[in-house]
Amino acid sequence: MKTSTIIMVVLAVALVFAIIKIVTTKSAEPTANNADAVINNIMTRTSIRSFTDEPLADSQIETLLRAGMAAPSAVNKQPWKFVVVKNKQLLRQIADSLPNTRLTTAACAIVVCGDMTKTLDGVGRDFWIHDCSAATENILLAAHALELGAVWAGIFPNPDRVDKLRVLVDIPETQIPLCVIAIGHPAENPSPKDKWNPENYRVIE
Repeated sequence: MKTSTIIMVVLAVALVFAIIKIVTTKSAEPTANNADAVINNIMTRTSIRSFTDEPLADSQIETLLRAGMAAPSAVNKQPWKFVVVKNKQLLRQIADSLPNTRLTTAACAIVVCGDMTKTLDGVGRDFWIHDCSAATENILLAAHALELGAVWAGIFPNPDRVDKLRVLVDIPETQIPLCVIAIGHPAENPSPKDKWNPENYRVIE
């Protein structure tokens, strides 16, 4: 083999390795576009209360649940349980009993519950509220990222709502329903509210 041919082969191999290294390095580093997409998803999320009759794919529901379970929790207790309601008759029953849930046209609902068998002891017990609220927000943001609509309907600490939902969805006494998330393909397109208000924070330097 001629020397020039050998040099060409070596240079070609070196070029391939250089390209692989550049591509690998870039894919491993967060980009400004990724950051912009995340911030934009947070800023443009808004509550959707009207839905089309298009069902959700099982893969979409699993993505929402994975997002919820990715939330932070105190001492990593993960004191949450999720109930996915797809049955249309049951959705209507919940909507009739608890109109604030907005389930009349929803494709499904996710009931976010706190599992009292997995909470911290003593005064730390009520951190389950923080943990399940974080999981709920993750689900809302994931729904928006999937171009779905969703709305958070509070259940706890209203005892009447808690008791009604416990019966309808067969929630055990060891769990407390925090909220119901109505989810579906949006039938409305409300503009997100600009909630920025400098009066709502202060800086200590």
